Amino acid sequence: MLVVEDDADTLAATVEMLQLLGHWATGVRSAESAKDRFYDKAFDVLMTDVGLPALSGLDLADILRTRHRLDKLDVIFATGRPAPSTPIPNAVWLQKPFSVEQLEAALARTRSGLPA
Repeated sequence: MLVVEDDADTLAATVEMLQLLGHWATGVRSAESAKDRFYDKAFDVLMTDVGLPALSGLDLADILRTRHRLDKLDVIFATGRPAPSTPIPNAVWLQKPFSVEQLEAALARTRSGLPA
């Protein structure tokens, strides 16, 4: 899993939570870095903040889907912003701050294909 979060403490805590849940995760602090680190089939889920500097997490997900010709890229948008009124395909909206249990539930929804 690739985690994109501009706040260093939040990034470290999120990667640690994912590892405690048994997932392999790495993190970067910008969408630009994420574009460089994202390799086909290396990551099964993108977890990104929406409000990143320069390029939003929403734009990042679109760019990665297009650049890598991915029909389906599971994304967890972790943000303090309210969820959009229209669900985003293959995406889960996770409200910050979130608990380990809420993160685990978001991961389960990405695997099941359920919108949230």
